Amino acid sequence: MKGKYLILVILITTSFHLAEAQKIVTLKECYDNAMGTNALAGEKSSNEQVSKLKDQNIATAWLPSLDANGSFVYNSSVIDMKSALGALPIPGIADAIKPLPHEQYKVTLDINQTIYDGGAIKGARELEKAEHGLNDKQTEVDLYKLRAQINSCYFNILLLERQKELLNDYHDLLSKRISSMESAFRNGVINRPDIDVLMAEKLKLEQQLGENGLRKASLIKILSQLTGKDLDKSSELVLPFNKSEMNSDISRPELQLFDLRKEQLSSSLKIVESKRMPRAYGFASLGYGNPPGNNFFKNEFAPYYMVGAGLKWNIFDWNKAKNEKQIVAIQKDMIDKRKTDLTDNLTRLLESKNAEIESLEMMMTTDTSHISIRKRITVSADSKYLNGTITATDYLNELNAEKQAVLNYEIHKISHAMANIEYLNISGKEIE
Repeated sequence: MKGKYLILVILITTSFHLAEAQKIVTLKECYDNAMGTNALAGEKSSNEQVSKLKDQNIATAWLPSLDANGSFVYNSSVIDMKSALGALPIPGIADAIKPLPHEQYKVTLDINQTIYDGGAIKGARELEKAEHGLNDKQTEVDLYKLRAQINSCYFNILLLERQKELLNDYHDLLSKRISSMESAFRNGVINRPDIDVLMAEKLKLEQQLGENGLRKASLIKILSQLTGKDLDKSSELVLPFNKSEMNSDISRPELQLFDLRKEQLSSSLKIVESKRMPRAYGFASLGYGNPPGNNFFKNEFAPYYMVGAGLKWNIFDWNKAKNEKQIVAIQKDMIDKRKTDLTDNLTRLLESKNAEIESLEMMMTTDTSHISIRKRITVSADSKYLNGTITATDYLNELNAEKQAVLNYEIHKISHAMANIEYLNISGKEIE
């Protein structure tokens, strides 16, 4: 029992280390990482903060405003009460009245409170909410464009990996064939030029393998930068398999962006309508001055206050609100036309991509048959070469034809997977 337990621990530990050494990477993970780590991803948080602050500023319009004011006024002419009252048949009354001062001093604290604004504040808050949604969706649209770059890197890496496997297989095959030919040459069965032909092809394969490694390293670096994921040559990229239903329904974020722009225009209409509504407000003024308030007969500094309410209604605005509504209607119509145009373009792209998918499926079927035939031809060529009926060059030509047939199948297979993913991206659907 102890021995079985120890073996189980060793197997689990070995599997864990193998998984750590070889990182499994999916296309979906690349998308998610790019959406979360790209510099644009931080804009959503910033948009949220900006929108919250703007909404707080708009909401303060319901709070009373406080303004401190101070003034000094000198009047060159004031009412002469002495002259006005001197004609009265009351002895001494004119001398008893002090002349009104030419100077006026006052310091006030003015308070204004909105009572009814015709829906202007509510409309402004709804407009800000619409703008916030619009900004978020624009960020999503910009991030969505990253998928095309990720697809290009991801599938090219897959293609290079499969190419490397095939090149290594044929390199091993040539190495074994060269070893057997070296033995045959030493026994005087074949000539040196036959070996040189295969040696030249082997060097060509090694050159292709070197180029393959450099291109793959470059693409991995780019993919790491796009996704913010630490990738290296040990990372294993999984060929995505699309299980989603291929239909022509389109839900791209750009189309949703058009809808949000129309919502923004609808919100702006509420502000236009509020301009034609009456507005009621209350006010109060607490002051200290000489003379205090409107008491001009009191020539000394004293406190005073004043309260009241007001109503303002723009009865005629020279059709300004009507024109603004027409502008919004025209802009909405322009948005509808742009949305229709984009939908038509995306539909055409889907039709083209669907045709590409069907073409690749047909080629993959043909490739399978072609590979079977080429393998049989290569086996026959190998036998003929061993029997001395064809040259090494003839054998190598058949081997290269088989290699190209297999490579074509792998290219079509990976291109088919990429076309399926691109179809989903064009339609705006998420991959699994």
